[in-house]
Amino acid sequence: MSDDDELTFADFPAAGSEVESLLGALDRIRRTFAWKCGGLDAAGLRTTLGPSTVTLGGLLKHMALVEEDSFHRRLLGRDYSAPWDSVDFDATPDWEWTSAADDSPEQLQQLWRAAVIRSKAAVEEALTDGGIDRLVAQTPWTEKPSLRRVLIDMNEEYARHTGHADLIRESIDGLVGEDPRE
Repeated sequence: MSDDDELTFADFPAAGSEVESLLGALDRIRRTFAWKCGGLDAAGLRTTLGPSTVTLGGLLKHMALVEEDSFHRRLLGRDYSAPWDSVDFDATPDWEWTSAADDSPEQLQQLWRAAVIRSKAAVEEALTDGGIDRLVAQTPWTEKPSLRRVLIDMNEEYARHTGHADLIRESIDGLVGEDPRE
């Protein structure tokens, strides 16, 4: 990712096409996730809530991995990029969660932002090469899912973890709400 690359989010259209609606919903939840995880120091990103070990830093790193896995490895069939390419996930299946405590807020934000930018490019590539019905290149499932299914799954993954982020962030500084623009 170059310094010229900027993470931007599309608006969620009120009456868009299927693709515009799926991508708009994903960008809306990504924007909210970024807001819930943004502007905190290392201590804030390491904060847990109750008996959970989930942190905002861990969520950032986990979602960066989910972006990489969903859109690069599975959708396009490419190898993992750094830092994922050097991780032994069999030996350390929770690596992204546990290693996040060793990363600075800037590193975690940059990792996530870069993953989202690469994912957006991967989705555009897939839309050009087969559209919303394009099948993934790699999957552990018997039947290959389409890009449509990957986008729906990614919306679900972000919704789940943005809920976690919302609770953790409220416990840190009282930040609440659904949209940073409100």
